[in-house]
Amino acid sequence: MADIPNKNNLSKDVEIKGSIKFANEFVFDGNIEGEISSVDGVLTVGENADVRGEVKSKTVIVKGKVHGNITVQERCELHSRSQLIGDLKAARLVIEEGATFVGKSEVTPNKNIVKDLGIPHKEEPQKVGAPR
Repeated sequence: MADIPNKNNLSKDVEIKGSIKFANEFVFDGNIEGEISSVDGVLTVGENADVRGEVKSKTVIVKGKVHGNITVQERCELHSRSQLIGDLKAARLVIEEGATFVGKSEVTPNKNIVKDLGIPHKEEPQKVGAPR
């Protein structure tokens, strides 16, 4: 058998109250009231999924519903029929047409990428607003 990384699946008939911690790859298509977290994993929130709680992972792909904050170290994708009601922190963000996102986003690219582009990196975000 070939070297296949561990891939975990929970189907749409699963309901969980509590938290899930995983490694490698995890496809969740059920209902959860609680936290889903991983240090270096890839989470896919399936089309039938309803997540009510915090999501923390290296990469998150949302195809269903998330009512809570998402924090990712690398990449977050919101697919066309997905729904995110909550705040989002990511290094890279992809939002497809048709996705619903209600909340704040903080997209902070890798500091090395900013240096390579020749953009001066400031520790404090700039204030944007109309003069009064």
